[in-house]
Amino acid sequence: MAKKQARALIVLKNPKTGTLYFTNKNSLNSPDKIVLKKYDKKTRKVETFTESKMKLG
Repeated sequence: MAKKQARALIVLKNPKTGTLYFTNKNSLNSPDKIVLKKYDKKTRKVETFTESKMKLG
């Protein structure tokens, strides 16, 4: 049987404004850093958010 691996909780951060989004990631299917376009509330535009490392808790 295949091993059950927990999906990692990752942080998407906009480097310009510091706005954060939280999402889950399957590290087996996508081992690279995630870059997504999402809405930034501070600039009120669609900006690019990149995966960043942060300590949670």
